Amino acid sequence: MKRYQLDAQGLPDTPRVPRRTSMGLTSDSFQSIRFATPQRLLAADRLLEIAARVGAAGAHGSMTSIDMDWARATRELKESLGLYLEIQTFLPREDPAVFEQAVKVAREAGASSLRAVCLLGRRYEMFDSLQGWQQAVAGFHAQIAAAVPILERYRMPLGLENHKDFRVDQQVALLEHYSCEYLGVSLDTGNNLTVLDDPIDTIEKLAPYTINVHFKDMAAEETADGFRISEVPLGEGMLDMPRITGIIRATRPDVRLSLEMITRDPLEVPCLTEKYWSTFDDVNGVALARTLRRIRANVPHARLPRITGLSPDERLSLEMELVDRSIVFARDRLGLV
Repeated sequence: MKRYQLDAQGLPDTPRVPRRTSMGLTSDSFQSIRFATPQRLLAADRLLEIAARVGAAGAHGSMTSIDMDWARATRELKESLGLYLEIQTFLPREDPAVFEQAVKVAREAGASSLRAVCLLGRRYEMFDSLQGWQQAVAGFHAQIAAAVPILERYRMPLGLENHKDFRVDQQVALLEHYSCEYLGVSLDTGNNLTVLDDPIDTIEKLAPYTINVHFKDMAAEETADGFRISEVPLGEGMLDMPRITGIIRATRPDVRLSLEMITRDPLEVPCLTEKYWSTFDDVNGVALARTLRRIRANVPHARLPRITGLSPDERLSLEMELVDRSIVFARDRLGLV
């Protein structure tokens, strides 16, 4: 494995290479850089530079500042590199004016779309009752209702990520409730495995609403309480990436695909525990059996990625390797050139 360090700019010490793929990068593909910042965010301008260094086509990154000077500098960088830009932000909180400013800054920066989440965590970890989850959903609706008129005013598309919170049919119902052309999905191709949804069914149902994509493959292994799951390089997991790519391309041909190759310790999904089931009233044994059967039929060929015990340079080097393997697969096997 080639060794990398951060240079004086806080970026991987590798020169820019020619464009290798039409796929871009999400900020979580470089958590070693993201979590080293005071805000634990990888700013979109830094991610644009990383994308140029590895030969990717764009950046799906964060705003660490909502002022126009940052926006203009980021637009200039984006245009000089010839890359696309999508911005990760937050739904309105106490003051919708803050969200409106973020929308204006993102537009000035040249972002084609936004991404946000409803739940800043995982449903089965954060709640232990259906009532608690339902109260949270009511809060999400208040935030979305505040966001919609702002999105419409500025004609800025926003994708709500399927973020291990809503099951697929619930998310479709939420979007149909608002029926806003600027509100859709930030489609994560792997997350709904953790809420026992079928991966292809998830893609087929959410693709028509997709604004932007967290493009990933997943591998999993059984545990006593359910399973543990990890992002793995494209083509090395259990997901049918050619079929997923085809569905998205056929349904939303202009949507960008941004790699989210998160390098971390595997996540535990305790779907055989009582707490896990406490927030679900719409899942039966068929969904559980289907998920466990898929995991048993797709035993990982290699140990799931882990970062415990790695130095910062070793972690960065592993991230760079797994991103590179994903880019090669996207280019050579998925036709994302």
